[in-house]
Amino acid sequence: MKPFIHVNCAMSADGKIAGSDRKQVRISSAEDKERVKRLRRQYDAILVGVGTVLADDPHLTVKGCDFDENPIRIVIDPHGRTPLDAAVVDDRAKTVIITLESCDKVWPGVSIIRCDEIVLVDIMEHLAQCGIESVLVEGGGETIASFFKEKLVDRYTVFVGSMLIGGRTSPTPVDGDGWVADDGIQLEFKGSEVLGDGVLLTYSPRYQ
Repeated sequence: MKPFIHVNCAMSADGKIAGSDRKQVRISSAEDKERVKRLRRQYDAILVGVGTVLADDPHLTVKGCDFDENPIRIVIDPHGRTPLDAAVVDDRAKTVIITLESCDKVWPGVSIIRCDEIVLVDIMEHLAQCGIESVLVEGGGETIASFFKEKLVDRYTVFVGSMLIGGRTSPTPVDGDGWVADDGIQLEFKGSEVLGDGVLLTYSPRYQ
């Protein structure tokens, strides 16, 4: 048993999600930003890796929603690198941080799940047992790669913006060390939508 997992991100026309300094780049059009706001309202939780927290300091909330209306914010942070003053641990929404047992850091008002090791399948099962039926994964590239690697992704949407970022070390939507076999992970194309100066692509993964 696991929640429905939807990976959503934005990338440049050359397949990058940020510059080589890993700092956020404004890729989404105004229309795509509005789509993401609506999308967040549909999910029980929004999940990111700690790298996204450190690079972008996102709130991961929906404008106009109060504490009870906002999705739960989940951060995968094995070694407790999330700053105590990070936006994601403010009082706008409930936050859950997932760490290793060896991490003893605490964040006031934040729920902490400590694991012997970070195994996404087990974590997702635990979230499902806690009543979380759907999770929107927003990054970063290594976190998204981990979800695909464990064959947990049910839907993948990517907004392709009309810009180039460049750089051989700039992160991509599915980043990290790499693991995919010669034929890659096959995706079933579900549709496209023009949003301002970019296009939204929707896929369903087809795992072997």
